[in-house]
Amino acid sequence: MIIDAHCHVWPDHIAPQVLARRPAGLDPRHDGTLDGLRRTMDEAGIDMAMTLGVATVAKNVARTNEFIGSVDRSRFIPFGTVHPELSVEANLASLRDNGIRGVKLHPLFQGLSLGDPLVHEILHALAAEGVVVITHAGAGGDAAANDRGAPHHLRTIVETVPGLKLIACHFGGYHRLDEAEAAVLGAGLFLETSWPPALRDVDAERVRGIIARHGASRVVYGSDWPMADPAAEIAAVRALGLPPADEEAILGGNLARLIGWAPS
Repeated sequence: MIIDAHCHVWPDHIAPQVLARRPAGLDPRHDGTLDGLRRTMDEAGIDMAMTLGVATVAKNVARTNEFIGSVDRSRFIPFGTVHPELSVEANLASLRDNGIRGVKLHPLFQGLSLGDPLVHEILHALAAEGVVVITHAGAGGDAAANDRGAPHHLRTIVETVPGLKLIACHFGGYHRLDEAEAAVLGAGLFLETSWPPALRDVDAERVRGIIARHGASRVVYGSDWPMADPAAEIAAVRALGLPPADEEAILGGNLARLIGWAPS
């Protein structure tokens, strides 16, 4: 069983516009649509994918969650959006109305800070409802964005928001692994493996060390589709030479347990 924890999707008419702007300065490998993701999953042998929606401004939360909530749940696990400029109840209502039990935060694209008390207030509410949260962590292109997604915010969140089910993308610190290793390893959250454009760009010995120190039972596979190729990312995880049980857990078992998904 393979579950991809990190797949960005947009409506068919919006995806080309978003990807033409080269998000985060990366060249897309795929088209960003639901049909495109399904084809990629079939080619890569992926059973399920978390489909992530990100509203860059508060006024787009409702329609983003309407789109994410409409995905085919036989293959896709919807992860919607919240925004600190909306009230906690408005954010929760948008998720409930669309049957969404997961949220993606993106300090780079949403302009929110993982250290903002308003974000923490939302996280407390999400934790109380058992909603799983996945967040970008690490570098964001400029000093302000770097601070908004800094790895040290993750440990603060874990320590101050009890019961939160939190996944930190990019091993907790995209292009800031030194900080992530110091601040995040051993904390009570899950680390996700994506490193666009390719996980193989990170020293394999370092990746194995991160997994060993944090615990393989709290690491999940993600690709960052459409900016990376899932088949290559799965191959990179397998090339680490982990014990078979750890590899299986990272590629799908850990995430299935976290989100409460079981094959039908």
